[in-house]
Amino acid sequence: MLKGSKMMRIVLLLLVQLGLSAGGNAWAVSFSPVSVAPNVYAFIGDTGMRSYENEGMNANSGFIVTPAGVVVVDSGSSYGVAKAMHAAIRKVTRQPVKYVVNTGGQDHRWLGNGYFKALGAEIIASRKAGADMEARGGMELEALRETVREKLAGTEPVYPTRLFDQSETLKLGGEEIQVLFFGGGHTPGDSVVWLPKSRLMFSGDLVFTDRLLGVLPFGSTRDWLASFAEIEKLAPKLIVPGHGKVCDLAKARKDTRDYLALLRGHMKKALDEGMDLQTAITSLDQSAFKELRHYELLSGGNANRTYLEMESE
Repeated sequence: MLKGSKMMRIVLLLLVQLGLSAGGNAWAVSFSPVSVAPNVYAFIGDTGMRSYENEGMNANSGFIVTPAGVVVVDSGSSYGVAKAMHAAIRKVTRQPVKYVVNTGGQDHRWLGNGYFKALGAEIIASRKAGADMEARGGMELEALRETVREKLAGTEPVYPTRLFDQSETLKLGGEEIQVLFFGGGHTPGDSVVWLPKSRLMFSGDLVFTDRLLGVLPFGSTRDWLASFAEIEKLAPKLIVPGHGKVCDLAKARKDTRDYLALLRGHMKKALDEGMDLQTAITSLDQSAFKELRHYELLSGGNANRTYLEMESE
């Protein structure tokens, strides 16, 4: 007969194995919907880097409830994350998910598509986001697998089924929901979800607050600033940013637009004066943004990539 302690170890081992075979559900990330307007909810993600603990979901997402169904804004970083997201949605409403909007081509915006597609949802993204997903999806999946390991079980690249060039309007249950592409920025296909009635915006990765944004080799700071200018024309009352706390336009300007303007303004001057890369970087004072999370980690690379980008413009 097995002694109590030995039996307990066996039971614990079986529970771990069951968790692994179920696609990591034993460690599933949890979601708490935040009401940001009537029938509009945000999921505020971790502002840290991708980790095993956050299952790669270090970004915001959300959903809109209508009498005819739900629109999900960004499906999360994996099949399991999307499933956990849906469980949280179902605590708010039993309406089915009709649409999923992917606001961009980064992993945490779309790798949960497979879960929602299996429910019958139509998946929408800008044409450039769709191309970006197809170009980088395999690499994103492999990179994420190194971090979240077994928690990525069941996740496969599932691409949008409806693509648009500049705008797409959804009319569902009496609600008008606009998906707008201004030219990208953080990634080539970044778009926003705009609710004209409440003047609320899900900005995707065109707005970062509370943490320093990242300039990526495949993005464009020039396009990003141009896209932000289009956001300003809409004058949203409230923004659910891609990363950070829900904010107003003034906060979005401070943490995103002003930082991009600093990078590009300095690097233009540096290139005009013939500075080499290292001199341009060391002469850039970014300290006004040092309170943003990940400043030490990202500021140097942001300066480097902005110089190289503008050098080739």
